[in-house]
Amino acid sequence: MRARSPQVGDYWPGCASARAAGTAPIYRGEPGYRREMDGDSDGVACEPYRGL
Repeated sequence: MRARSPQVGDYWPGCASARAAGTAPIYRGEPGYRREMDGDSDGVACEPYRGL
């Protein structure tokens, strides 16, 4: 659950910044989403690391 919904004009230089702001994960179509931040191209940027 996010602490803050993405807002128009959001731009995060990386996932650490998006997480610190409480907007991660960011879904395709939401403000702040960029393909560069979606490592597995599933439409979800800055998703939590699940590990193995």
